[in-house]
Amino acid sequence: MTTLLRFVAIVFVATRQPSVHASRAINQSLPMNYQLIPKELRPVAEKVEAQQRISEGDALTLYETNDLNALGIIANVVRERKNGNYATYIHNRYINYSNICILSCQFCAFAAKKRDAHAFEYAIDEIVQAVTDALPLGVTEVHMVGGLHPTLKKDWYLDLLRRLRALDPHLHIKAFTAIEVRHLAQRVFKIPIRDTLEILREAGLGSITGGGAEIFDPIVRDQICRGKETAAEWLDVHRTWHSMGGRSTCTMLYGQIETLAHRADHLRQLRQLQDETGGFTGFVPFAFEPTQSHGILADIKRASAFEQLRNLAVSRIYLDNIDHLTAYWVSLGLPLAQVSLSYGVDDLHGTILEEKIFHMAGATTPQQQTIAALEHAIREAGREPVQRDSHYRHISPGSTTGKQLTPAQAELVCA
Repeated sequence: MTTLLRFVAIVFVATRQPSVHASRAINQSLPMNYQLIPKELRPVAEKVEAQQRISEGDALTLYETNDLNALGIIANVVRERKNGNYATYIHNRYINYSNICILSCQFCAFAAKKRDAHAFEYAIDEIVQAVTDALPLGVTEVHMVGGLHPTLKKDWYLDLLRRLRALDPHLHIKAFTAIEVRHLAQRVFKIPIRDTLEILREAGLGSITGGGAEIFDPIVRDQICRGKETAAEWLDVHRTWHSMGGRSTCTMLYGQIETLAHRADHLRQLRQLQDETGGFTGFVPFAFEPTQSHGILADIKRASAFEQLRNLAVSRIYLDNIDHLTAYWVSLGLPLAQVSLSYGVDDLHGTILEEKIFHMAGATTPQQQTIAALEHAIREAGREPVQRDSHYRHISPGSTTGKQLTPAQAELVCA
């Protein structure tokens, strides 16, 4: 038995009592077994069990431990308190409309200049057709981001949103990172950010994405994404959107040159904005994909499974005011994402249907998953699968078991 599997086995023994756990109401949780928690972590565990907020120093203590079992136990208390035994997924379609970008972030293998061989740009008709083809499969969300395109005009973006909204009034359009919003406001629309967001929302924008946060520390940003927005600017776009009643997700790109203290500080700033606005629906951390990296990042090794589970668990414990933690299976792979359901995670993201950013960086995970595959992974981990919408609200009161997959859905399986 591998080390990782031994970890999982111990956590399952410590936390799972199927006959009771499955019916336990949200906001209640099983008491922690302190015999399985080392002395240095017990003060933090006691705070969590008492529903007291942990400090940035506590987060560092959690990051520095190698006791993955204890982290899983503590994180699961938070997960179960917030979400019961449910684990969710969304049926969505990814669209990367273009990778042509005026920036040259050191960590990014996705962006391109127009002259580059790997540059691409889809026409509006192509994007609309791709979403049209996905609608019969039952997708509820289109997730759309791209580079900071140097020549696309205001009417292009607004026409795209309007035509997508016209396809189905119930389709949720989740689009644009904070840096894309700033680009549109400053270089394309040439109006304030709030006014830009109002126009985008009127055209059909449902929510903005959490991408581009990377790590907030300015020294790290200067080395991995020089020229990109600052942490304060990223936070301000989300603050503005939240003040308009909008919702968004938040992210972290870890496993590059940042320290554990940088991660803890990143979480602190997210928690602080959530205290202020309450607008974040979920947190989606993902590991840096080093396959195509160069320069200062050339010798970085990909974060281990151990490190990815630890980061998820610490995030769940620290972000007490963000209800949902998503394991981005495109980054982790579905098997490790399934394991993460025992480390505080309550969401496996979505069916995706197509993803370019991580795969252009060298990710070898599938491009998509079926509902059946996600539900099977969730059930096998001892959780109850539920399809969700873009704001993490349950679409149905329980499992989608029994729904007949159409042939088109079955074809979405990737080896």
